[in-house]
Amino acid sequence: MSGDSAWNALDALPEGVLVIDDGGRIIHANDRARLLLELSDDSIGQSCEQAVELWSGDEVVTKRLVCPAPVGDRLAETIVTTPLRDGRDRALAVAGRRLADGTTVLTFRSAGSRLRLEAARSDLVATVSHEIRSPLTSVKGFTRTMLLKWDRFRDDQKQAMLETINEDADRVTRLLSELLDVSRIDAGRVQLHRTAVAVDEVIAKVVDGARHRGDLGDRIITTEGVTTTAPVHADPDKLAQVISNLLENAIKYAGDSDIRIGAVQDGDVVVVTVADDGPGIASDQHRRIFEKFGRARGQRGSGTGLGLYITRGLVRAHGGSVDVDSDVDAGARFHVRLPVMR
Repeated sequence: MSGDSAWNALDALPEGVLVIDDGGRIIHANDRARLLLELSDDSIGQSCEQAVELWSGDEVVTKRLVCPAPVGDRLAETIVTTPLRDGRDRALAVAGRRLADGTTVLTFRSAGSRLRLEAARSDLVATVSHEIRSPLTSVKGFTRTMLLKWDRFRDDQKQAMLETINEDADRVTRLLSELLDVSRIDAGRVQLHRTAVAVDEVIAKVVDGARHRGDLGDRIITTEGVTTTAPVHADPDKLAQVISNLLENAIKYAGDSDIRIGAVQDGDVVVVTVADDGPGIASDQHRRIFEKFGRARGQRGSGTGLGLYITRGLVRAHGGSVDVDSDVDAGARFHVRLPVMR
């Protein structure tokens, strides 16, 4: 293969490739490398240290990466950043090898998705640790207190402590269930046991349970416009989970507002709406609240930030969709659309 053919072949690669001579000058940069590193047209023949700026933390590491020694040794993949013309930094994974003739070949690929994945994993560990530690601390404290001082407490005090232990155990169980749901959604392995489901009956059952929640306070949940619709082909437990998640979200974030839930048929689709007149959600945050661990800017409240992510995953598994109609100080209306059973 001729030299020009070899360079053309490098241009077809999905990874950026820099070829550097033993003097540290760039011999070739394929199209992907030019894009990732924002190299100018006159970079060929320039010193790599002048044309490329690579950082690891607070240290410029271009020279160290360009000349990995001794000859034949591989440069293990390293995450670096390079400054872009618009002022942003681009994360790159760089690897390479110095050949027998002194030439160094470096490969580059974007590492942004990897860093986001690592950040998501870190968020997961931090969130799970916090959400589990709090109830377990409570369970441990009350259990130890009762074991050591059982005879010092009245029956009503023991009852209150046992109820707290039971509630905290349920909290840990819910967290574990959420994590299992997330893993199934991410893997595309949501198992549905479909049957003909009457949406109005599921709503009535979920609302009846939600009305007994301790954090509902004096607020009222009303079923406005719940009509008898055509049945949907759905998993009744998963559908109940979707509606429960939306009601729980409203209870947490709707402030002092009452909550309304409705269901109507619109052609071949049944639309379930959960609405409130609370503080609302800014339009630029609508997408974020459906992401994993997503919270709207300035949103306060306990929880893992997984409820709406799971809701969206379960609805999509049914072939439906979920969205929100809201703005600041304008309340929020969540709409779930499910196809009717054919």
